[in-house]
Amino acid sequence: MASGDQRAGRPPPGSGSSLRVGIVRATWNPDIVDRLAAGVRRGLEELGVTDTSEVTVPGCFEIPLAAKLLTERGKIDAIVTIGAVIRGETTHYELVSEGAAQGVMAVQLETAIPIGFGLVTVENEEQALARSEGPGGHNVGEDAAYVAVEMALLARDRSAGSKTEQNR
Repeated sequence: MASGDQRAGRPPPGSGSSLRVGIVRATWNPDIVDRLAAGVRRGLEELGVTDTSEVTVPGCFEIPLAAKLLTERGKIDAIVTIGAVIRGETTHYELVSEGAAQGVMAVQLETAIPIGFGLVTVENEEQALARSEGPGGHNVGEDAAYVAVEMALLARDRSAGSKTEQNR
């Protein structure tokens, strides 16, 4: 079974219209990242998100710091991260992919700002292309946009619920 065959559902169209979403984009492997970025735009547009800000970083290892800086810059409801790590001949691939994943998770837990993880970590370019397809295909960037919005809505509902509990 392919990795895209068991993707999660999508939030309702337009449900993200009140959200502000940051996008952190690596510039390494630009052909793949451009395809992921197109997926992010499709996903956010479908969900009604119009308030976005984007920052670029050299590679995936720098994504966690940029995400943290976005959370400190001001009101942001969610972040989408996109990048591509393609295995080479050394263990560098493993260090970068694990460091990026752990760093993004740490920022998410520390700040309580949801982060859609749109990094593809693959063996070769063919696999990267298969995970960054156009409209109607499997695109990890698009999936990450859906996740970011869904989690931002969950966080907002939880916050609203705890305020209601306090007012009782």
